[in-house]
Amino acid sequence: MRPRKVPLRKCVACQEMKAKKELIRVVRTPDGDVLIDLTGKKAGRGAYLCGQVSCFRLAKKSRSFDRALKAQVEPAIYDQLEQDFIAVEDEFVAGKESAEDDE
Repeated sequence: MRPRKVPLRKCVACQEMKAKKELIRVVRTPDGDVLIDLTGKKAGRGAYLCGQVSCFRLAKKSRSFDRALKAQVEPAIYDQLEQDFIAVEDEFVAGKESAEDDE
């Protein structure tokens, strides 16, 4: 049997290609809301980001989400995303470590 192909995505901040499961997805829903999607399955246009606060700050500074989500992202939404990102970061890292243990 052939080895399974691992889907790769590019971080919008540092431009590094990584496995999809190693990145956090930020999604713009059809309603126009911008939020963090840990499941990776919510409907809408997605952008991927490394699980590091430094990458998020770089994306905020360069307004990478505006380009990746093809919509104007307000500064208030960036601030809310930053708070959500910091809260989710620990959960994401724990989930990534448990996935590595399973392999």
